[in-house]
Amino acid sequence: MAKAYTPGLLVTGFREHRCRRILPIAGEVNVSIGDVVTANDVVAETNLPGDVNPVNLANQLSMPASDVMDCVVVNEGDTVAVGDVIAQTKGIFGFMKTSITSKVAGTVETISPVTGQMIVRGAPLPVQVRAYISGQVVNVLPGEGCEIEANVAYVQGIFGVGGETAGSIKMACSSHDEELDAHHITEDMAGAVVVGGARMTAAAVARAREVAAAAIVSGGIDDADLKDMLGYDLGVAITGREQLGITVIVTEGFGEIAMAARTFELLKSYAGTEASVNGATQIRAGVMRPEIVIPLESTPEVGDGKRKYEEGQLEIGRPVRVIRDPYFGIIGEVSDLPSEPHVLGSGSKARVLEVKLPTGEHAIVPRANVELIEE
Repeated sequence: MAKAYTPGLLVTGFREHRCRRILPIAGEVNVSIGDVVTANDVVAETNLPGDVNPVNLANQLSMPASDVMDCVVVNEGDTVAVGDVIAQTKGIFGFMKTSITSKVAGTVETISPVTGQMIVRGAPLPVQVRAYISGQVVNVLPGEGCEIEANVAYVQGIFGVGGETAGSIKMACSSHDEELDAHHITEDMAGAVVVGGARMTAAAVARAREVAAAAIVSGGIDDADLKDMLGYDLGVAITGREQLGITVIVTEGFGEIAMAARTFELLKSYAGTEASVNGATQIRAGVMRPEIVIPLESTPEVGDGKRKYEEGQLEIGRPVRVIRDPYFGIIGEVSDLPSEPHVLGSGSKARVLEVKLPTGEHAIVPRANVELIEE
């Protein structure tokens, strides 16, 4: 039969991970090939142009635009502070002068005798790009940024909000199916990546923000809690730019759903270790998944280095997660891949697979209703 493929989430105790750290505009790169960096090191920096502030001098001085140049007391390229005089009329016999002062600090960029306007550009906005993960610089792009490589343990989530952060992993729940509530969050979790079990409550997220945790990770979240937390409904777009003061990641989905035991045990095994977290998610073209990246101090035994399965390929024995009812959230194992389409309960035909559930039961599930657990 032809090979079948389906999307999957990566959960692995070891992979070689490389990330690109790029400036939005040209700037200065602070590292060289071979440098060892930590997550919070600034690897590149630049300055974005400041805000543009137009000043309509002709209007404020009540004169034709062509006469404005005779009243301007600054030149293009001059630096001005708030309150500095930038234009002044000659008045009558030296009296009754009209003065225009700058309302912003910045640099005089242009003065136009055609429009009678002055443009004052605000102070440059500094931009710093941090390493994000601890590792070694393996490539430098002059004026742009660099690439950092490290051996890591790696977990992809289903959905997240909030941007890049880093902190030490702290376990808040004792089991993968324990709900994460406010009483699990303690003061010593400040700056930490807090790991729960099943659904995280809105109170837990609020408490984590209160103690200044870096991130909170659990199996699921209620969509109503997410809306209350953000203050709006999320559309089909990219997340990661939310200003929440904390990064939130769910590994399984929405609702009362437990974290996969394998994922929980992997994170638990690295309790106390520094991890880098990014909640950015995009579910359309150019799919992005939220991630927890744990740089490893040593390389674990990984056999002969060969993958057990081809990436993305459905094969008998592969672990999968069902993503539709009535088995939503259940992790099982592919036990059969029928070659012929199957008639579903709705009367439609679809390609299916047989999944062996943890209970030992075998369920027929459309192939579109599962995702791989990549290793």
